[in-house]
Parts: sequence; C-alpha cells; structure tokens
Amino acid sequence: MNSAYRSLNLTASRLINPNPISSSLLHFLPLYSSINASPPRLSTPLRRRISLTPFSSSSSSPYIPMAGGDDQVPPPESHLLEKQFESFRVQLEESAALREKIRAVVMEIESATRLIQANLLLVHQSRPIPEIIEKAKEKIDDLKKYYCRLAEILQKCPGQYYRYHGDWRSETQAVVSQLAFMHWLETGSLLVHTEAEAKLGLNSMEFGLETEDYLTGICFMSNDLPRYVVNRVTAGDYDCPRKVMNFLTDLHAAFRMLNLRNDFLRKKFDSMKYDLRRVEEVYYDVKIRGLISGGDPPPNVQTQS
Repeated sequence: MNSAYRSLNLTASRLINPNPISSSLLHFLPLYSSINASPPRLSTPLRRRISLTPFSSSSSSPYIPMAGGDDQVPPPESHLLEKQFESFRVQLEESAALREKIRAVVMEIESATRLIQANLLLVHQSRPIPEIIEKAKEKIDDLKKYYCRLAEILQKCPGQYYRYHGDWRSETQAVVSQLAFMHWLETGSLLVHTEAEAKLGLNSMEFGLETEDYLTGICFMSNDLPRYVVNRVTAGDYDCPRKVMNFLTDLHAAFRMLNLRNDFLRKKFDSMKYDLRRVEEVYYDVKIRGLISGGDPPPNVQTQS
C-alpha cells in the first residue's frame, strides 16, 4: 500500500516538473543566489530618460551650467582686470624700450668719460699740463652731443625726467668730476654749476644738471687732489700743497653751509675732510723742511670731525 502510494506520488511530480531538482540542492540554492547576485541595474531606457531629460522650465531650481562649459559667461570684473593689465603690459614694454635707448646713450657718455680720465691721469706723471688738458678737451664736444641726444629721447615722454634720471646719474657725476678737475688745473678755481651746464649743453628749464649730481661730482674731484699734491712735490713743485690746501679749505667751508642728511652726498662730503687733512700733512712736511719760499703763511685750518 505504501509502495503503491509512493509510486503514484513520484509519477505525479514528474508530470508536473519534468526536470526535478534534488531537495538537497534546493536547500542551498538561496545561499548561492545571494552570493553571485550582481547589483541591480537601471534599464537602458530608464538611464536614457534620466540623462537626456532637461530641467523643466516650471521647476523652482534654476539651471546652473557646469564650470568650463561653452555657455559660461565671464563676470564683468574679469573684463576690467584684463583691460587694466593689458594697459600695464603696454606701459612696461614702452618703458623698457625707452630705457634701452637711454642706456645706449649712457654707455657712450661713460666711454667718453673714461677717455678723459685716462688723459687726466697723465698729470700725475709730470707731463705738461696744457698739452694734457688740450687732449682731454677733445672729448667734451662728444659729451655735449650725447647729452643733447639724451634730451631728445626724454622729450618724447614729458614729465618723466625723474623717473629715468637714475639711469645716467652716476655717469653725470663722473663727468662733472673730470670737468671740475680739468677746470681747476687751468684756472686754479672751482667750476661753478652754470659753467658745467654750459660745457655739457644742458638747459636747466628742460634737461639740466641736478644740484646733487654737481655737488657729488665736486666731492669726487677733491679725491684726486691729494695724489696730485704728492706727485707735484716729488717733481719739485713745493708751492703746490699751499695752493691746493687753500682751495680745499674754502671748498670745505662752503660745503658746511649745506644741511646735508645721512645720504650718499653726506658720505662724499665727509671724504673731503680727509682729503684736506692729507694735503695739510704734505704742506706741513714741506714747511718744516724749509722748502717753501717766502710769503704769507696760510690761514689756520681746523677741520671738524
């Protein structure tokens, strides 16, 4: 009875499911399915709808374009910045081009000044002074031409004189020093400011010689006098120390009328004090040896420290 019932049940199950699965496999099937199951995906039509569907115009959220997109409009401030720095670029390029022109002329001035200085150094070798001065004067016309060319360059940018003045300041001071030394060798007196401007063809109204440049050049000139005095005494000119000492004494007293600050000019003025002291020592040595001819004694000089 029982075997007949089992046969009937097996036949019925085969009719219902032609491929029966063992009950043991059915027991582990849910676990296997949960391990190898992949994450759910959106169907292709659904993804396409999400990616292509634009925001509705009636939506309360505004449409914000992505950074770097083609439809991004720069703010007005960026146009102002771009315009401002573009003008800066043009100004800097024009200023650099102008400085190149100025520097080219300044190099010519420096070259001519070196030639004048090389000629004037011969006075320390007991050469004839008129011959040395005459040869050095040949370059003064060149200097005048270079400064006129420099003035023509600056006429193209009115009101910018002091902006570019530093490009030729040191060269101008050296020029004044050589001109003043040359003038003193000829006349024994100081080259005044207006005479220096006239020698260089400068006009104080447009392109002139700055007062500080002139004074600094005079201080540079005083540095050459102690060496000149020593060499002249060696050559037998025992009266030269007295002349130079009187000149430097008057010049030093004139400088003390100025209220100089602690800058480069003040330092050069302090060096003049030591130049005067060296000349006084040479004069003292010549005096005590009785090498000076008769004459009035020089005034008592007291340099202030």
